[in-house]
Amino acid sequence: MADDIRTGAAPVESQNFIHSFIAEDIAPGGRFEGQQVHTRFPPEPNGYLHIGHCKALIIDFGSAEKFGGICNLRMDDTNPAKEDTEFVDAIQEDIHWLGFDWGDRFFYGSDYFEQTYEIAKNFIRKGLAYVCQLSAEEFRANRGDIGKPATSPWRDRPVEESLDLFERMKNGEFPEGSMTLRAKIDLASGNFNMRDPVLYRIRYIEHHRQGTKWCIFPMYDFAHPIQDALEGITHSLCSLEYEDHRPLYDWVVNNADLPAKPRQIEFARLGINYTVMSKRKLRQLVEEGRVDGWDDPRMPTLCGLRRRGYTPQSIRNFCERIGVAKAASTVEYSFLEHCLREDLNESARRVMAVLRPVKLVITNYPEGQREEIEVENNPNRPEDGTRMLPFSRELWIEAEDFLEVPVPKYKRLSPDGLECRLKGAYLITATGCKKDEQGNVVEIYATYDPESKGGNPADGRKVKGATIHWVDAATAQDAEVRLYDNLFSDPEPDAGDKNFLDCLNPNSLEILQGCKVEASLEHPEVTDRFQFLRQGYFCADSRNSKPGHLVFNRAVSLKEGFKK
Repeated sequence: MADDIRTGAAPVESQNFIHSFIAEDIAPGGRFEGQQVHTRFPPEPNGYLHIGHCKALIIDFGSAEKFGGICNLRMDDTNPAKEDTEFVDAIQEDIHWLGFDWGDRFFYGSDYFEQTYEIAKNFIRKGLAYVCQLSAEEFRANRGDIGKPATSPWRDRPVEESLDLFERMKNGEFPEGSMTLRAKIDLASGNFNMRDPVLYRIRYIEHHRQGTKWCIFPMYDFAHPIQDALEGITHSLCSLEYEDHRPLYDWVVNNADLPAKPRQIEFARLGINYTVMSKRKLRQLVEEGRVDGWDDPRMPTLCGLRRRGYTPQSIRNFCERIGVAKAASTVEYSFLEHCLREDLNESARRVMAVLRPVKLVITNYPEGQREEIEVENNPNRPEDGTRMLPFSRELWIEAEDFLEVPVPKYKRLSPDGLECRLKGAYLITATGCKKDEQGNVVEIYATYDPESKGGNPADGRKVKGATIHWVDAATAQDAEVRLYDNLFSDPEPDAGDKNFLDCLNPNSLEILQGCKVEASLEHPEVTDRFQFLRQGYFCADSRNSKPGHLVFNRAVSLKEGFKK
């Protein structure tokens, strides 16, 4: 897969290590022989999905899809802090946008609170769990060290006493933090996750679905394997930080009376430079008003990328081509942009838009005359056909396409007699300009060759000037255009002791007013993607663009930043 990233070639069908494990498991003699592959995607509904989650969900849904299996969507709402139905709805929307579906297999971790509580009581009865009264500070002090076992004075508490205390914990009789339910495994284990880990803690907080029914909540390491097993999951695919937790996952599954015994497989998280993936830090950016919400086009959230102009296919291609690995690594943000350019180069309609306009008057073009110029919608897709653009005496062109005193090798308009092409229209030659009191050019004058329609001179002479784009002044639509750059100026904004807020890029957004776009963009759909000729790929802003007030976001520039 690394070769695909380096060369920019199309991805080659391959079997990553996860797929190899699954193939072995369902083969004759494998642990899941004869069973349907069943995975799950378990996001926590305390924020919006970002590009890192996207890799995980593509692995979860994609692996099931590859083997003809199914994938559940389960909201991991066992920790009630900052969970909200807003995030639940957004997560579902994002997954559907990427092209995946879970059918009728939509669950909440909190759906299993009763069963998890009963399993915990059975652990106590089996001598596999006990109520511990160490405070958080005492717990840390008694955790031990390498070669030094952990300790707990409550480890040998009688079963009936732990059962009684656990029931009373559930009934809200004790202060928060005063008691926990701990697994009874091995206080001397070299894996600290197995040193009698906490299974339940007391939290007096309202749950977004359960209200105040519960004041004890299971820890993720206890709840997750139970939820997987109850749903019949065969392969629990998770990020690499859970590798050391796998023995605890297996311990819970093997000691509980459950209908299935899933296999946990870990993979490396996705890291991308010039951004942060911490949900806590992304939330901070939103809550402090440093960005325009979770869907700010500079954010790595899926809703932000969608608003910026990213397509589902470009993101899926990106995740598939970076591959699945065990070792953590950082991918260049420019490769994500590269995948978008590839997709939009094939699918986006070419249109004319002038971002920094200045008027061009063709002095020998008849006043009051108007004609139609035929242009291709996308040269890569002949089936998309052509469209007709109005053309008249007055046009808008880019201010940078004219210099009164040209610099060496300047190939655009200037009063030196150099002929240039108007894209798809005629050859023109600049003759002069008009300036305002500050010396700024406000109008450019030129003549055209009536025998050069389509940009080709009748006598076959060689044209040395550049081809420039334009829009008809009489029919152009006014627009606001937003040019986005990386949100952070530092490629590793949260590395080491850095304060990621100090790394924010002050030039991450440039807003241009008074831009001119061709008349065909009067009513753009938010799902449409356009290549503004010579400018980049754009889409209508889903939140702010409307008839009479067009707003376009630049998804990505035309210039390739990824080194193939």
